[in-house]
Amino acid sequence: MKASHSDQQAILEVQLLDDQLATLAKKEANLPETISLNSTVIKRNNIRDLRVAAETERTDVKRELSRAEGDVEQIITRIQRDEARLNSGTGTPKELEQTQHELVTLGQRRADLEEVELTIMVQVEGITNRINELTAEEEKFAVEIADLEIQRENALTVIFTERATLAEKRAAIVAPIAQDLKDLYLKQASDNNGNGAAMLVGNECKGCHLTINATELSRIATLPAEEVVRCEQCRCILVRG
Repeated sequence: MKASHSDQQAILEVQLLDDQLATLAKKEANLPETISLNSTVIKRNNIRDLRVAAETERTDVKRELSRAEGDVEQIITRIQRDEARLNSGTGTPKELEQTQHELVTLGQRRADLEEVELTIMVQVEGITNRINELTAEEEKFAVEIADLEIQRENALTVIFTERATLAEKRAAIVAPIAQDLKDLYLKQASDNNGNGAAMLVGNECKGCHLTINATELSRIATLPAEEVVRCEQCRCILVRG
């Protein structure tokens, strides 16, 4: 293949611009702001999951509390009924004695149930405190996430602006280059991790940084400037100075 010396120099400029664009892409993919944001989002989500679990637990425990309160209310109702019967004095002495005995039993039962009720209330309070702490931590992470999102957007804006400038410059340089040279460059870049063209400096290809043997160098030296040279090692378009 033949191409003008100016086109070969231009394709090398395109390579340099593509290298810069690739660097920007890597920078975008590995932004510290994005890494920090993702880490913080994970932390926030973990705290959120703990809060939701605690709220579910509190709902279940409150259900137990409602049952315990209902049991206490039933005992109180029975106690009030028996006390009213005793105070009225109606019934035989044996019945009144049985009522008195039942009151003692109910009183003990009420004490036991109220102890259970108190224990559950303390449990609800503890869970509520834990939920409040988790909610505060979740809100703290939400503020950090909002700040990190702004930082990331600012960093991306810088990258996007630089990318647009490079892309515009690349388009202007690549437009007049012969199509067959452009096609060769694009194919080689696609097959070689983005390396399509490189400068030949001395006996070294700057694409793969390998030394070109003396025989090949001698051959290249005899070729006209319009002849497109390829590196034997990496197959890059070798641009001579």
